[in-house]
Amino acid sequence: MDWSSGVLGFVAGLLISTGTAPVGVSGAVFLLPVQVSVLGVPSPAVTPTNLLFNVVAGPGALLRYRRARSLGGPLTRLLIAGTVPGVVAGAAIRVFAVPGPRIFRFVIAALLLPLGIWLAARTLRPAPPRTTTAPTAKATTALALAVGVVGGFYGIGGGSILGPLLVGRGVPVTAVAPAALASTFVTSLVGAGTYAALALTSTGDIAPDWPLGLTCGLGGLAGGYLGARLQPHVPDTALCLLLGALAMAVGTLYAVQGLR
Repeated sequence: MDWSSGVLGFVAGLLISTGTAPVGVSGAVFLLPVQVSVLGVPSPAVTPTNLLFNVVAGPGALLRYRRARSLGGPLTRLLIAGTVPGVVAGAAIRVFAVPGPRIFRFVIAALLLPLGIWLAARTLRPAPPRTTTAPTAKATTALALAVGVVGGFYGIGGGSILGPLLVGRGVPVTAVAPAALASTFVTSLVGAGTYAALALTSTGDIAPDWPLGLTCGLGGLAGGYLGARLQPHVPDTALCLLLGALAMAVGTLYAVQGLR
């Protein structure tokens, strides 16, 4: 990693995390295309490098949420219980089976694009008042498990998927954001460790790019703290719209990449 790549990685991590931390998204889902297309990180090393970014960047937002007494609770435990085993399975699939990133791009696009449109439309034009039932504990853990597998394979934190789904089911953004970020941090720590262990027994570019992951993560550390600090000052409607816009942007981005 030369100095220009380091500066670019730091700035990218800073800007992305500032915009995504208020809605519980680590920003790794946006950093991934930058690492592949701009910084030239090889595959599959880009996946653990992205997870390393989450590990370094995560404490910034988590520290702020902890000071605001909004960190912890049953939702956080349910998400971690699902995503941790999922990320180990996803890492193993990525290294040994490698079904192809193009398939996962289409899967993420097919999930996030309509979900983002629905969430934005629901926020701009609310439906008549009705009772909204949050997902059960088992359903939440099962969803987190599936997201963990995708995260382990593709190196995304999972908040970009979990956030819109949980908010769409009626869970407040202010509750989802810290829980999703805490889950992302723990899951990424386990995932990066899994890839590092697999690199000892396998050939190829499997281990993370440590200098680049750490540099991007330091930018994300500062950006995550700033974004979490801004959250209480942003209306819930604006947070929902931001989450919907992020989901649509990621879905569109991966759909375009999948078609190439």
